[in-house]
Amino acid sequence: MYNKVVVAVDLSDSSKKIIDAALNLVGNDPDKLALAHVVEPIPSVWGMESYAMDPIELQQKILDSSGKMLEEIGNKSKIDKSNQHTLLGTPATEIRNLVEELKADAIVIGSHGNSGWKIVLGSTAIKLLHGATCDVLTIYVGDD
Repeated sequence: MYNKVVVAVDLSDSSKKIIDAALNLVGNDPDKLALAHVVEPIPSVWGMESYAMDPIELQQKILDSSGKMLEEIGNKSKIDKSNQHTLLGTPATEIRNLVEELKADAIVIGSHGNSGWKIVLGSTAIKLLHGATCDVLTIYVGDD
């Protein structure tokens, strides 16, 4: 059995399926889970100052909104707020950093995202596998 599992979710409907699989790995003890969602930074592009909203302000709104969504998902699974992490950066890198920080012994993630290029590549799951220092379990999330 695992002592600390980082559960990476994309805030989609498949998040519950991923969390449930992780709970099974830890004997249904939500205190052994760290829930993580990573928001990718908005790239700075020359001339963005002409847009109505400041990209830094927009990014903060996305982080805040994502944090609230993660909290709703986490609360439904009884995962304590202190074990919910909304991060900014490259998903695979930030998840690996969280694993190291928490000394987690496993990562649970969906097999692929829900749209466009994510379905084809499953890029975050693949990047996590390369360079992971712990077990990585990918949960098939379906084609819905």
